[in-house]
Amino acid sequence: MSPSATAPVDSPQSSAPQPRGRLDRYFKISERGSSVAREIRGGFATFFAMAYIIVLNPIILGGAKDINQEYLNHGQLVTATALTAAFSTLLMGVIGNVPIALAAGLGVNTVVALQLAPNMTWPEAMGMVVLAGIVVMLLVATGLRERVMHAVPGALRKGIAIGIGLFILLIGLVDSGFVSRIKAETTVPLQLGGDGHLLGWPVLVFIVGVLLTLGLIVRKVPGAILISIVVMTVAALIINSVAGLHPDAWGLTAPKWPGNPLSTPDFGLLGQANLFGGFHRVGLLTGILFVFTVLLSCFFDAMGTILGVGDEAKLTDKDGNFPGINKVLFIDGIAVAAGGASSSSATTCFVESTAGVGEGARTGLASVVTGLLFTGSLFLTPVATMVPSQAATPALVAVGFLIMAGAVRDIDWNDYTLSIPAFLAMVMMPFTYSITNGIGIGFIAFTAMRIAAGRWREVPVAMYVVSAVFVFYYAMPALGLLHT
Repeated sequence: MSPSATAPVDSPQSSAPQPRGRLDRYFKISERGSSVAREIRGGFATFFAMAYIIVLNPIILGGAKDINQEYLNHGQLVTATALTAAFSTLLMGVIGNVPIALAAGLGVNTVVALQLAPNMTWPEAMGMVVLAGIVVMLLVATGLRERVMHAVPGALRKGIAIGIGLFILLIGLVDSGFVSRIKAETTVPLQLGGDGHLLGWPVLVFIVGVLLTLGLIVRKVPGAILISIVVMTVAALIINSVAGLHPDAWGLTAPKWPGNPLSTPDFGLLGQANLFGGFHRVGLLTGILFVFTVLLSCFFDAMGTILGVGDEAKLTDKDGNFPGINKVLFIDGIAVAAGGASSSSATTCFVESTAGVGEGARTGLASVVTGLLFTGSLFLTPVATMVPSQAATPALVAVGFLIMAGAVRDIDWNDYTLSIPAFLAMVMMPFTYSITNGIGIGFIAFTAMRIAAGRWREVPVAMYVVSAVFVFYYAMPALGLLHT
């Protein structure tokens, strides 16, 4: 008989599984209805779903020049990206105890590369990122960040979660090559495949991967997402070897076994950030606006991801609140600052963490596994970047569906002051390719709809403040306060 079976009927712990050792007790694995095997599978799935950042972040940052026309070293960027992701994700797992992995944010690195760097040196630009991280931590310490999150109505939170589902679905379709941007002048922005048709082995790998992943999910096979990633990576290796495809056919990562799987990390970019040099170069007001831009992207991208992942992992309570969220938010602030200090741009929570949650991950043990894999990638970068996006992105399609299916039914579509903001939040994320834009437009719409309905007293003060901040944020370029 299990220990829980002997507990008194009126015991508050009578229905809770008893922990099976220190690891279980520390991470609350049984308490959250998970298992060590699920957490390990989830950690692997999340890593493979976001390992592309080791390749993509150096490309984005390494392709931009600073005010002195200097580039960042590509090899050093690979090391900085992997190291900061490993540190931040391990911290989130051990201290935050949530299945959320962190790495260089794609939206923020574009801001750093295209807005900050052209106006200052790279160390000065990264100093701005460090300052943004410090501000994030101060907001958490004062309780302001959590207050903003709790002010968001439940329906809008669900809209944000659905928007993230649609967003990662679109990311999966685009990164796989199933959908592409039309470069010719036309009113149609996207097309099927590379030229309006599905052609080539890589796209076939993605299609088979999607069918395999969804089929395994339908059959409730444990490890469905990870099994699909591994199987399709092996298939891609065989296809690439037999067909002799050009590396560009696969996009950023070609499935080719490296001659030497080991590489030596280059830590040359660590500690190069210049905290206040940028203010001397661009002026106090412009410098503050630059920090504000980075802050806003980090703040709300992470907020949307944390709410979405927390809801999908069933870590929220009956009121939609996330117990212990302050630790998670503070670690996110540390990660932002760490990204600047390592010159890999702001590190933030990754929406691809839902791949691990889809595997059943519910605790920080999954993040520890992901963090250890990022640590290993410091020395095994050629192997870590061998998984083509066509083998990994089917996970994003499947998880996008799972998120939407679990959230769309919970929105009160009859209350337009809630359903319109939720709708705008969910569609603007994929349509503007930004979690921050979806949240901002949803916040503004909620405030505006409640005022229009004469229910302005029902809008929390925090929502008025954040909506005003977003209005100012969107107006900055028009006012000539920020140049892109």
